[in-house]
Amino acid sequence: MKSYLVGGAVRDRLLGMTPTEEDWVVVGATEQAMLEQGFRYLDSDFPVFLHPETGDEYALARREFKTGVGYKGFTTQATPDVSLEEDLSRRDLTINAIAEDADGKLTDPYHGQQDLIQRRLRHITPAFVDDPVRVLRVARFAAYLGQYGFEVAPETVLLMQQMSHSDDFNYLKRERVWREFKGSLTTPAPWLFITVLQQCGALQQLMPLLDQHIETAIPTLKRATAASDDPAVRFAFLFYWPATIDKTNIKQLCKALSAERGFADKLEWVVKNGSLAQALQIDDAEGALNLFEQSRAIQDPQAFCQLTQMIHILWPEKGDLITWLSHLLPVVMAITAKKLQHLDLQGRALGDALRQHRLEAIITVTHSLHSSQ
Repeated sequence: MKSYLVGGAVRDRLLGMTPTEEDWVVVGATEQAMLEQGFRYLDSDFPVFLHPETGDEYALARREFKTGVGYKGFTTQATPDVSLEEDLSRRDLTINAIAEDADGKLTDPYHGQQDLIQRRLRHITPAFVDDPVRVLRVARFAAYLGQYGFEVAPETVLLMQQMSHSDDFNYLKRERVWREFKGSLTTPAPWLFITVLQQCGALQQLMPLLDQHIETAIPTLKRATAASDDPAVRFAFLFYWPATIDKTNIKQLCKALSAERGFADKLEWVVKNGSLAQALQIDDAEGALNLFEQSRAIQDPQAFCQLTQMIHILWPEKGDLITWLSHLLPVVMAITAKKLQHLDLQGRALGDALRQHRLEAIITVTHSLHSSQ
């Protein structure tokens, strides 16, 4: 019985990165032997255990056999005679099929270290095609490692193209697609997830609306990635143009993707306020006030930060508009219902007066800015 560190921890360490988690494979053991040593089951469907002290995952070395359709169409065999090399062969990419023993000795039967040096994402065996989720995983690894210059090997792209048009691909669960998609939105280069999927034809199958508008969506996603680490923000700007151009029902779109409510809410906010901001011109006092009111920037300074961020991401050439709005907001915020108490107005009449005073203030500030230029 021997344990090996495998997968991402070994890969990241060889790249000079700090691993975020450690996974282990155990060769020459049985499930009963693991339980007797204090390990406990992580998943009753697979021989994967949690270490009694560290909580790290320890999986028995196993073989996999394709028996049906979809990513669950497999049976496994986890017996003491399964070798380390056999277990590594069932993994997706060569760079994830490197093992390290307790002495630091590496086992690399599929030349993963060479692919790390050459910055290449390459499948291990033709059995790669058996699991359609691997198309998504490779795209996510492209987004994760793109900052280091990694690219998908041409022969792997060919297999991914074949997989994207296979019957198995139709059995992908929306929740599993979303899991990989959401994970890609936290990477340094999430647009590579999208472009790799388009390159192999999977994007048309999974997100046809995005596939149709990728030329505008990708540059916007790049600017959103530079502006925010929040995956919901990145998601919202990625789908802004498709959702706006096609008048898409955002809730239906997000439901089809299995996106959480927070992602749908953020996309709705961006689309709703973006439609006003897109038409807004400097000197349009009514339009500026409408945008302030709809975005709730008057009540919440954080909303104004989100508003200016949105304009910068969607229309980076509109810096003058952001400057103008920044001059207007403090003046508008200073005009409150309390300041108009002397007018002895209530209800709708007070609201109308408040709005009129704010419009007049916007016009005055705008004229002043023009005079000073």
